[in-house]
Order: sequence, then structure tokens, then C-alpha cells
Amino acid sequence: MPVVDLAETTKRDLNAQLHALPADTNATHWTVENSEGQHALAVGLDVPITVEINGHAGYYCAGMNKQATVVVDGNVGVGVAENMLSGKVHVKGDASQSAGATAHGGLLVIDGDASARCGISMKGVDIVVKGSIGAMSAFMAQSGNLVVLGDAGDALGNSIYEARLYVRGTVKSLGADCIEKELRDEHKADLRRLLDAAGLDETVSVADFRRYGSARGLYNFHVDNSSAY
Repeated sequence: MPVVDLAETTKRDLNAQLHALPADTNATHWTVENSEGQHALAVGLDVPITVEINGHAGYYCAGMNKQATVVVDGNVGVGVAENMLSGKVHVKGDASQSAGATAHGGLLVIDGDASARCGISMKGVDIVVKGSIGAMSAFMAQSGNLVVLGDAGDALGNSIYEARLYVRGTVKSLGADCIEKELRDEHKADLRRLLDAAGLDETVSVADFRRYGSARGLYNFHVDNSSAY
């Protein structure tokens, strides 16, 4: 199990080593020490490995992730898992703004809170936040799922397309064209799948959540809706 100490090795060297791994590598479990909140750690990975970061990470940690599992034992800065394609990113602390922004796939789990714009323009990713999320989360969210066990801030789902939002707590306000929708059996089954994937057992009941999504009123321009665009 390779251990990289960023007190002795540069971030550039760490990422270069990870990018050089072949698809059939035997070095499948990496540990990063002394991260000290550095930016762009474990970005652009494209091999089925696990990278554990023991400490806080800065901006864009695990951005553009594909196949890999990245675990951060601390907090992360802006844009964790931005544009992720597949794999899993697990933040054991809190996340700053734009967590999972534009991500196309994979699973992002945040054990703490996420700040504003969580899931902005998400395009197929599954995001589970065990705490609360800030304002303008899921803005222009196109597809995928955002699950929030806590509360949501202002303008949730503003200008949303077809992403599904599940919130267990209170929603301060809904954004333009976002409405509460019926939580049907197929949604409960999918929500259970996401909760299980995030390590949450049956004590977290799907019945406690509400579902939000697009009213589809902004799909086509109408002059009566001009102020909402």
C-alpha cells in the first residue's frame, strides 16, 4: 500500500504517480499524509484504485474522477468531485461551495454539511449529504439525484431540469420552476438504494423525505414567465 507524505513529496508528483498507473495495477490502495488543505489533490484519476487522504483538502479535490474511490478524512474546499464521471468520492467532514458541480456520474457522499450551490448543473451524479446544504443548490440540475438528510437553503432547484431532489429536513425556499412532487414507490426504492450506498441503514426511513423536481414550466419560452428566466 503506497503512502505519499506531502510534507516530503509535491502534489504534482503525487498526481503524476496516480496518472501513470496502468489499468491492471496492483497498487490499488494509496494513502496521502499531511495534505494540509492543498488544492487539486487526486484529480483526473482513471483507474479503479482507492486513495485515502488523511486530512483536509482544498479546491477541486477528486475533480474529473473516473473509476477511483477517493476518501477525504477531513473537510474539502470548493468544487469537490467537480465533473466526476464515475467512481466514488467520500468526504468525512464538510464541503465548501459547488460540491459535485457538473458531475456526470458516480457517487459523492458528504458526511457533514455542504455549502451553497451543491450539485449545480449536475448531469447524472448521485450526491448524498448527511447534513444540510446551502443556497442555490441543484441550480440548473439536469439529471441525477441529490439526497439531503438535513435542511436546504434558499432557491433549491432553481431552473431545474430532470434531476430528482430528496430532502428530509426543511427547505427555506424553492427556486424558479422547482416544485414538490409525489414520492412514489419507484422513488422510494431508488432513495433506499442511495441511502444504502452512502452507508445509511434502515433507521433512516425513506418515508421521512420529500421529493422535489421540475414543474417543466420553463422548458419553452413564454412571455408570462419572462421574469423567471
